[in-house]
Amino acid sequence: MPTYDYDLFTIGAGSGGVRASRIASQHGARVAVAEERYYGGTCVNVGCVPKKLLVYAGEYGHAFEDAAGFGWNVEKPTHDWKALIEAKDKEIGRLNGIYRRLLEGAGVTLFDGRATIVDAHTVEVNGQKITAERILVATGGWPELPDQPGAREYGITSNEVFYLPTFPKRVLVAGGGYIALEFASLLKGLGADVTLLYRGHQILRGFDSDVRTFVTEELVKSGINLRLNTIIERIEKSDDCLLATLTDNQAVECDAVIYAIGRKPLTANLGLEQVGVELDKNGAIKVNDQYQTSVPSIYALGDVTNRINLTPVALAEGHVLADRLYGNNQRDVNYDNIPTAVFSIPPVANVGLTEEQAREKLGKEVDIYRTSFKPMRHQLSGRDQRTMMKLVVDRATQKVIGVHMVGSDTPEMVQAIAIAMNVGATKQDFDRTIGLHPTAAEEFVTMRVKAPDPD
Repeated sequence: MPTYDYDLFTIGAGSGGVRASRIASQHGARVAVAEERYYGGTCVNVGCVPKKLLVYAGEYGHAFEDAAGFGWNVEKPTHDWKALIEAKDKEIGRLNGIYRRLLEGAGVTLFDGRATIVDAHTVEVNGQKITAERILVATGGWPELPDQPGAREYGITSNEVFYLPTFPKRVLVAGGGYIALEFASLLKGLGADVTLLYRGHQILRGFDSDVRTFVTEELVKSGINLRLNTIIERIEKSDDCLLATLTDNQAVECDAVIYAIGRKPLTANLGLEQVGVELDKNGAIKVNDQYQTSVPSIYALGDVTNRINLTPVALAEGHVLADRLYGNNQRDVNYDNIPTAVFSIPPVANVGLTEEQAREKLGKEVDIYRTSFKPMRHQLSGRDQRTMMKLVVDRATQKVIGVHMVGSDTPEMVQAIAIAMNVGATKQDFDRTIGLHPTAAEEFVTMRVKAPDPD
């Protein structure tokens, strides 16, 4: 049998890579990790964590406005962008250290540098060749910039927003997915004049149609200038600002143009094609249900496979892979009823099937329960913001197969409901649950009137 330097060599110290490496090492494997940027990957550094911190900051902007309705005399607040970014950087630095210490504490060897694959059992880092029985690719994804004139010269992505030295007072956001909505919302909450462009006729493609319509109305009410069926044609520098010309020939002056038009798996120049690892047309690594690529000794998981691009999914896949390979535990990841959220203002969250998916699967045998209302908080704040909730039910079994919500604290509620759905809760289980009053969450157990069937 050949002797290798390590049992497992992981390329990428993001969520999935760190979890797989740490658990494998705890099972007794000899493990090494190479990371060329920052420990914790996208989520910790330029994704979920800093994004959520900035969303909190944006929510304060609305809270100051709402406070007068509750008797607070609040002078017009001002925001210090530099202080926010410094505080964010400090927290991210703390988390970087935690991820590094997690690996070191588990006995994992760390290589700071870019790793490339030489052959089925060899990687190269900083000019050093290292052998491993198995190689795991967990390099994640990276945001895209288009080829439009001026886009690569003057446009930025979500990555760069977190490091802007000054606050952009006029912002153009291109995209209609969750990242676009989140940055448009948080920048609006911080006081920016925000225009959101989307090439399609409705934002949040793939979400429930009622959610898409409702969140559109709420974003427009918040003051975001939403332009549908419109994209940027070119960007030019104009005196002290940027000038973006749109496809309708209108020109928009702005201080920043943020492209949130998609992400690509980070697989270029890793040596994958040279050793025979099969990629799809978007550069994602193809894997089987064991996370194994077309080269048996090379594995991949998380966003680099472009399947379900969520941090908790990458964590679960990493843990399962390590347990299978080194822990004698052939368990699987449960991909059913994975809750997702959009941390816009207001936030969106869902779990299970959309109404459209349910009707495609079950035909007319679907019951829909839907409600919208003005939250108690805004009866006094005066803010024109509403909440929407929706249940999708399999008529034959009465199982709740989809839950959708737009409104404050939505992600916290939907996470709990996902547990109920994973144990097969029915509409009757919801009905006989006593509501917690006064909360928005109690609406999920008090909806009794079915929406009429579509024609």
